[in-house]
Amino acid sequence: MPKLIDLEPATNQNGAQPKSLMSRKLNTEKLMNYFQAALKKYAEFSGRARRSEYWYFALFNGLFMLLAMGIDNVVGTTIDPMPYGAFYFLVALALWLPGLSVFVRRMHDLGKSGWWFLIGLIPLVGAIWLLVLCFTEGTQGDNQYGPDPKAVE
Repeated sequence: MPKLIDLEPATNQNGAQPKSLMSRKLNTEKLMNYFQAALKKYAEFSGRARRSEYWYFALFNGLFMLLAMGIDNVVGTTIDPMPYGAFYFLVALALWLPGLSVFVRRMHDLGKSGWWFLIGLIPLVGAIWLLVLCFTEGTQGDNQYGPDPKAVE
């Protein structure tokens, strides 16, 4: 019977087997450090934040919000028609200021004022524009808001 799929990993020119995606260890400690760094600077609106700091904060923020929503549903503290409850609102309140400060520092990395968050008030277009800005690479070198965070690390 012919072999349809070769499950044995191929070797490279040196005879070593390349690491597959499944065998690579995800460095969660480094990822969590970005979230912790944003929390430590929870009310610091000066300076600059790299894309990775902003997006890892957003990732863990979303995960903690989902966890809080799940706890509210399990415990039964949800508000009647919504899946949110008291625990969710406490987590949202605790992470609101750090989220705002890391966003302002992200805008500073692009050479823009933190007041650009107000563009999000424009329906649909504002949110899309802010999303594009958050994915944009920061200015290289120093700018008016501080040194390049990539050069510092």
